[in-house]
Amino acid sequence: MQVQGKYDAKVFLMEQMTRAQGLRLKRLSEEAYQPAQYDRDLSFTEAARRIRALEAEIELANSF
Repeated sequence: MQVQGKYDAKVFLMEQMTRAQGLRLKRLSEEAYQPAQYDRDLSFTEAARRIRALEAEIELANSF
């Protein structure tokens, strides 16, 4: 049973973007000339969404 208001480190860590995501997002945001897409404090889900969007944008740009 979890006490309401108690800090749950496991849940917090699961919600944070991973180191690998951070590195990939930083590289992709620089490659796409969109450095504002990178933020150290993103959630795992938001980082994954931004990575997919940047990959799609880069793939589209490379197709021309």
